[in-house]
Amino acid sequence: MGLTIGVDIGGTKIAAGVVDEEGSILETVKVPTPSTPEGVVDAIVEAVRQVSTGHQIEAVGIGAAGYVDDKRATVLFAPNINWRHEALKDKVEQRVDLPVVVENDANAAAWGEYRFGAGQGHSDVICITLGTGLGGGIIIGNKLRRGRFGVAAEFGHIRVVPDGLLCGCGSQGCWEQYASGRALVRYARQRANATPENAKVLLALGDGTAEGIEGRHISAAARQGDPVAVDSFRELARWAGAGLADLASLFDPSAFIVGGGVSDEGELVLDPIRKSFRRWLIGGEWRPHAQVLAAQLGGKAGLVGAADLARQG
Repeated sequence: MGLTIGVDIGGTKIAAGVVDEEGSILETVKVPTPSTPEGVVDAIVEAVRQVSTGHQIEAVGIGAAGYVDDKRATVLFAPNINWRHEALKDKVEQRVDLPVVVENDANAAAWGEYRFGAGQGHSDVICITLGTGLGGGIIIGNKLRRGRFGVAAEFGHIRVVPDGLLCGCGSQGCWEQYASGRALVRYARQRANATPENAKVLLALGDGTAEGIEGRHISAAARQGDPVAVDSFRELARWAGAGLADLASLFDPSAFIVGGGVSDEGELVLDPIRKSFRRWLIGGEWRPHAQVLAAQLGGKAGLVGAADLARQG
């Protein structure tokens, strides 16, 4: 199969791109993400139509944040779009007259990294995305493992603290409450409130108050050595690395790939994640250690992965 289209549904924009068999993006378009479920379907169709002009397209892959059924056709639950048992495959196929595959967006990103990014050369890879929340994907034996009902690898909602912080999913103590972009901001605000004298750079980048601190401020301040910003990254990394050690006990991969917006800070976050991983890995003194690698495709991973999964059929 030749060219396929990958669609990545984001909170503010929907990106669609024509992708070849080597994972190269030949052309892209972006359209705003509408506020209604019906509007999102319309926007997907419009993006596919725009980007496909002048290309011979074989199939379309859609990455959606939510639970996708085992047939890769229906979005069972998507909290940010309010889809409930949304027959997305059928609705889009009828209007674009192309085969459509629907996949969880973190699975699509994991597949993209495995095929064309940091996972090349590995047959057993676990991916996590440290963004606003925490997502993931499982590739074992060169295959994407989705579980019997299609909703495996929801790593962010593994409970790591019994009766811990309330999560948006309704549970308490979920991993993403301690290792995510939201968690990073919470750590920084708490520390800046407690010791403002250690957060001078960080506070100056915002509006001068702890409540005004945002993720971009923490990144910039950490690069300047601000103690609170650096410590906040270390706290996130401590939780992320400990979680990877637990996943190593479950899956024993040769590599973990860390993606998402938080990972864009590179070694600032990856080095302490590796240290935490080694600290908490059971039997770590006597067993082989999986590599902890930075994702390579950045924000393109989901689009490229979705397109390639559509190619796989």
